[in-house]
Formats: sequence, structure tokens, C-alpha cells
Amino acid sequence: MGRSLSNGSRTPTYTDIPKGYFAIYVGEQEKKRHVDPVSLLSKPMFQDLLHQAEEEFGYNYPMGALTIPCSEDVFTDLASGLGAF
Repeated sequence: MGRSLSNGSRTPTYTDIPKGYFAIYVGEQEKKRHVDPVSLLSKPMFQDLLHQAEEEFGYNYPMGALTIPCSEDVFTDLASGLGAF
């Protein structure tokens, strides 16, 4: 049940995230915000993405939330294959 959020000019906040989910920004150039279940965090393939994000950004996320440096298509395919959608 992962979802991508576009709220127009309104800036998303932590209150926009349902219990049991987390916000993540995905993209190489333009980052798009997704809200995914926390169960995704325990998946080995997702942990590989987290490791790549750590190598690229350290723990200083430019978007103010977890940021994954991969194409949105790759992330969507991976997350749907792991049962996030």
C-alpha cells in the first residue's frame, strides 16, 4: 500500500503519515515523496538501498527525511515486489 504523495503547494508534515508507515524521498534528480509501510525496512533488498543512501548522503538527508538515490521506477518495482504496494 505504498503511495506517492503530491500535495500541490502544501508542504507535507509528519502528521500526514499514518501509524505504521514512514516517509521517504526517491529519485535521482527530482525527488518524489512516498509513504510506505515500516515492514519494508526489514527487507534485505531495501536495506541495500539504505546502504547506498548512507554512502551518498551520510545521515544528512537534504530533503529532511530518508532519501533514496535511485530512479522512482526502480524503487516502485522493488517496493511492489517486496509487498509494499
